[in-house]
Amino acid sequence: MAIRARILGAAAGGGLPQWNCGCGNCNAARRGEIPAQTQSSVAVSVNGSDWAILNASPDIRAQMACTPELHPVGLRESPLKAVLLTNGDIDHVAGLLTLREQQPFDLFATREIHDVLSGNPIFSALKADLVRRRTVALGQGFDLLPGLRATLFAVPGKVPLYLEGETVQTDLEGEQTVGVHLHAEGRDVFYIPGCAAMRPDLAARVRGADLVMFDGTLWRDDEMIAEGLGTKTGQRMGHMSMSGPDGSIAAFAELGVARKVFVHMNNTNPVLRPGSEQRAEAEARGWTIGEDGMEIET
Repeated sequence: MAIRARILGAAAGGGLPQWNCGCGNCNAARRGEIPAQTQSSVAVSVNGSDWAILNASPDIRAQMACTPELHPVGLRESPLKAVLLTNGDIDHVAGLLTLREQQPFDLFATREIHDVLSGNPIFSALKADLVRRRTVALGQGFDLLPGLRATLFAVPGKVPLYLEGETVQTDLEGEQTVGVHLHAEGRDVFYIPGCAAMRPDLAARVRGADLVMFDGTLWRDDEMIAEGLGTKTGQRMGHMSMSGPDGSIAAFAELGVARKVFVHMNNTNPVLRPGSEQRAEAEARGWTIGEDGMEIET
């Protein structure tokens, strides 16, 4: 049984173009010279009728409107059966508020991510008798959809920006930042939209996978500083870069993954420009640059 993955949003927080950004990529997207991208989210299915969404982007209403498979099949009947969260970042949870319209579905997350939602009363708009909050332990497989098993595992990362204190650990491993392993009849798919480093256990986990959708936030660690758009490096934000000896392209080079797709790309990332030398390099190393609407079947 094949796993279908539809990229609903390929960009990191803010999307492309970002509303207040006049960088080269954002202006090119506004002019229609490069594809615009919405914020990070992926839909998955094995039967084409029951769907789960991995991370609820703030752009989820528009993303679902552009995806016929997610359109209602009755007056109040939706193919959406589950939502799974990989962290508590705004670009991954804000879309839950759009899904408050009296629609039943299962909401899967770790205990710590559920605690983040419970700590903000606005998420009580998701009525408990309709949106069933399912707490998942790391390493414990569960049925995300009929015929589709999922397992969550820790990856290096950090707490959401709005929960940061004076001291920030950017490679924390626990329940705040997780990856997803999807499994169906011998097919192994991984979704890891945020990751600060490739550790040996993570490399061993994804080795030989059919598909990995991986954090592509920045091309280089000081990208935003060099563009004059911020003061934080990628590492400070909890993301490993694509390029360089410690980057994701190098980290995956010997792992034998059949298909590798970058997702969650910041608006500054040069790979978002078709024809750029950085995109050409990534593609030459076996990577696909994710785009809104891209469907991948394994």
